[in-house]
Amino acid sequence: MAGSVGRLAGKVAVVTGAGRGIGFAIASLLVREGAKVVVNDLGGGPGGGGRDEGVAMRAAEALRAEGGEVLAETSSIDGFEGAARLVEAAVSGFGRIDLVLNNAGIARPGGIAEMTQADLDVVLAVNLKGYAGMIHHAAPHFLRQKAGVVVNMASPSGFGHRGNTAYAAAKEAVVGLTRSAARDLGPFGVRCNALRPMAGGSQMSTPAMIESLATSARLGIPPLWNRWPSPDSPPPGPEQVAAVAVWLCTAGAAAANGREFYVAGQELGLMPEPELQRASFEPGGWTLDALDRPSVAAYLLGGVRNAFAGTQPASA
Repeated sequence: MAGSVGRLAGKVAVVTGAGRGIGFAIASLLVREGAKVVVNDLGGGPGGGGRDEGVAMRAAEALRAEGGEVLAETSSIDGFEGAARLVEAAVSGFGRIDLVLNNAGIARPGGIAEMTQADLDVVLAVNLKGYAGMIHHAAPHFLRQKAGVVVNMASPSGFGHRGNTAYAAAKEAVVGLTRSAARDLGPFGVRCNALRPMAGGSQMSTPAMIESLATSARLGIPPLWNRWPSPDSPPPGPEQVAAVAVWLCTAGAAAANGREFYVAGQELGLMPEPELQRASFEPGGWTLDALDRPSVAAYLLGGVRNAFAGTQPASA
């Protein structure tokens, strides 16, 4: 029976966007590992808007059928207000909060020329402000306990994603949030890490999202960061992402704090910490004349090429 034994027995977890896809897979694995889980889901669409409280309710019922202790919660986690309600639901329902898994997300595909301020605002609200709000409201509980874990769902889109500017910007901001929260809370026994997943079967796997990647490939531009997906790789599933997300909550990942991981199917990787690739120094500080010296450009830009000047689309 779920909850009797497991790596996370006695822990209380909150998972946002847990009604479907990756979020549900995470919640299900948490239950199997003994955690009590608050399933949060507004039941909105992949681009925001809409509401179906039945999504969270049905997910909770399915997890209870597995033997889990589960609560359903339907606040919109698009800022601090909804996050406060969700944290309070965990504390009121289960007496504490130990794990926050920020998974909720929406995307409004469109390049920088098409993106509207409204698109950017709503994508940032869900993918960044909601995450920050959850950490903010869970932090006092974590500090009192001198323990707690946060897992933030970032994305390979954050490395650069043609035709999906708002989502890419929000998801890369999540990494900065993760690194800063780890530094703020780490001295008190709290860990905060980010996960960049690629998986089918998620809310983000919309036709518009897939087309943005396909268009980039047709133009000869790497769809995400500097890697081309292998055609021989098996399709990654939500369960594989969930395994890594839940592992980051366990003692097995105790050394990881403020770090980011990438997972896609069979592949799992730890991303490097930001560092200077090349560094040059100029006595007295840099000027345009100093930067124009051939030796400077040869050192800083040697071997660098503009990888994004691919074939223009027919509509350009």
